[in-house]
Amino acid sequence: MAADGLKVLMISSEIVPFAKTGGLGDMVSALSLALERLGLDVRVVLPRYYSVDPAGLRPVVGPLGVPTGLGEVWCAASEAPLPGGNVPVYFLDHEGLYGRDGIYGTRQEPDYRDNAARFAVLCRGALQLAKALRWTPDVVHAHDWPAALAPVYLNSVEGARFPRTGSVLTIHNLGYQGVYGRDQFAHLGLPWELYHGAGFEFYGSLNLLQAGIRAADLLTTVSPTHALEIQTPEYGWFMDGLLRHRASDLFGVLNGIDYDVWDPENDPHIPAPFSERDLSGKALAKAALQEEMGLPVEPGVPLVGMVSRLVDQKGVGELCGPTHGSLYQICSHMALQVVILGTGESWCESELQSLASRLPNLRVVLQFSERLAHLIEAGSDFILMPSRYEPCGLNQMYSLRYGTLPIVRRTGGLADTVESYDEATGAGTGFLFDQLTPRAIYDTVGWAVWAYFNRPEQVDAMRRRGMRLRFSWEDSAAHYAELYQWAVDRRLGRTPRTW
Repeated sequence: MAADGLKVLMISSEIVPFAKTGGLGDMVSALSLALERLGLDVRVVLPRYYSVDPAGLRPVVGPLGVPTGLGEVWCAASEAPLPGGNVPVYFLDHEGLYGRDGIYGTRQEPDYRDNAARFAVLCRGALQLAKALRWTPDVVHAHDWPAALAPVYLNSVEGARFPRTGSVLTIHNLGYQGVYGRDQFAHLGLPWELYHGAGFEFYGSLNLLQAGIRAADLLTTVSPTHALEIQTPEYGWFMDGLLRHRASDLFGVLNGIDYDVWDPENDPHIPAPFSERDLSGKALAKAALQEEMGLPVEPGVPLVGMVSRLVDQKGVGELCGPTHGSLYQICSHMALQVVILGTGESWCESELQSLASRLPNLRVVLQFSERLAHLIEAGSDFILMPSRYEPCGLNQMYSLRYGTLPIVRRTGGLADTVESYDEATGAGTGFLFDQLTPRAIYDTVGWAVWAYFNRPEQVDAMRRRGMRLRFSWEDSAAHYAELYQWAVDRRLGRTPRTW
């Protein structure tokens, strides 16, 4: 079977524009559309949360019965096309499970106590929906812990119905694994012997991602460097031994970005278009950002932007911790301006507000704004990403496209997409550091500011070099199509082609 004829069922808890908390939703949407353009038959299933307006959906089947350990759960199923193509997105509707404000939880309850049951119904329900549609996928592509039960079901209670269906599990963020009390296993609709036999047991608890890692035919993560990192104790989150055991089945495929959305030559969120041939529009974006943030409109002062979730993974403790963070020293001792956009942990939001009240060159916006995110990417001279770990990262790719030089830690996808500046030759596309410490962040920002003032020709050349780079979803989709074919070959007992 040619890869361009494969039928692929995506199971995800997020997809843009219907439901998003981070990069997962962007990736599933962009990959699905890119695979469709390659000729694959791609369909996506996710829950219908409150955020998804039912008025725009079309019912597709009658009531859908989903087996669980505590009886059959009945869901409605509806459909809408994914904007930008013809990929069908199916929504499982169950008021008790999904009729809530949050996807995984709320500020008051960050992780819903019944999430194991909620996402078990998603995974089993997606397979039930495929049966009802009389559409048998060649491959089920499960995304992160909320979909990790799908390969387990394919290997057990659904195996007779889907004997030829391969499975691929993508690990987007290993730090989130779906760990719940052992009692939640009763909701999954699986024989009790699989609690140990399928690898759910995790220090006396239930671990959904661990079972998915054991069950899937192939595993992927979202950058080549991160695929190696997660096999080490430092980045493995207690899964490193299992991932080393499955190393021959684990592949890193770098995410792409949507150049229709992130394009400085055609961006409705910025005051004027610009390109690597003419950067005058970038200067206008910088002035507009400074003015909107209440900063002095000074074209010769370097502006450092940051668009991020304000959580430990992003290095915010080392950046703005109240006792040892580097941000106060950066803003106090360097001739620059800093703009930060994001939301996250309450302590970090409070500390940033406190710092902004004391530092005249720091502005903080504690919300998510797509428009302002685009303006920061376009108007900043540098983007700061001091991540503790970064499976892929998208903001550094956006920044490169907008001529904004990344200041990043050498980890995961950041290491795969940013080339460090060489003062001797002017080569590179950004500024990298290794150890996540306040001093390393301070020194690297200082290095970038030094280059801005002392090597302006090299900084200009780096901007233009970065803008010419392309991180295409078409390339990533082609890799996934090969992996899908490999998963199918393995499922059918054929020897897969060499990767």
